[in-house]
Amino acid sequence: MKLSFDLTESQNQKLDAAANRLGIPREELAKAALDELLARPEAEFDASVEYVLSKNEELYRRLS
Repeated sequence: MKLSFDLTESQNQKLDAAANRLGIPREELAKAALDELLARPEAEFDASVEYVLSKNEELYRRLS
């Protein structure tokens, strides 16, 4: 799927600068940033669930 949107001049300059600093094409950097954004909520949720389960592991064992 192709996606197109307009960037402000400031956003465009920042994207170019970051891509140049990392030595990757700007499109690759934008895609990586989007991938990170879309993955973050699920990863944070999973981490929270894992924390609660491990914190209360003994309680859950006793209740079962």
